[in-house]
Formats: sequence, structure tokens, C-alpha cells
Amino acid sequence: MNKGILMGRLTRDPEVRYSAGENALAIARYTLAVDRRGARKSQDGNEQTADFINIVAFDRAGEFAEKYFRQGM
Repeated sequence: MNKGILMGRLTRDPEVRYSAGENALAIARYTLAVDRRGARKSQDGNEQTADFINIVAFDRAGEFAEKYFRQGM
């Protein structure tokens, strides 16, 4: 399994759902805006560009996201 570390901002609060069944599993979905390094200036002089990465977290990681993650963090 590969591991990646991303640093960015949440575009909105995580959306958390629980799976059906005997053992409910937390599933958190959120989008992370990650600034690009060394971005070029655009025509209007704005330097920053960002990639928007969709994240899905399961079980304890999903519960952690629900409890601590908020928009703009």
C-alpha cells in the first residue's frame, strides 16, 4: 500500500455517513485544496493555483475527521 502526505485546506466540512448493518462503519468524504509549488503567474497576475483532491476516510479515521476537521483548516 502506498502512503501520501497532503497539506492543504478543507473546502467544506466533512460529510459523514454510517454504513448499514450490524457493525456500523463511519465513512467521511471531504475535499482538500492543495496549493501547487512553483506555480506560474497567470495573465491577471494571480500566482496561486490549487489541486482539489477528494478524500474518503473509513472507520476511526472517518470519526476523527468528523470530530476535528472543519472548513478552512
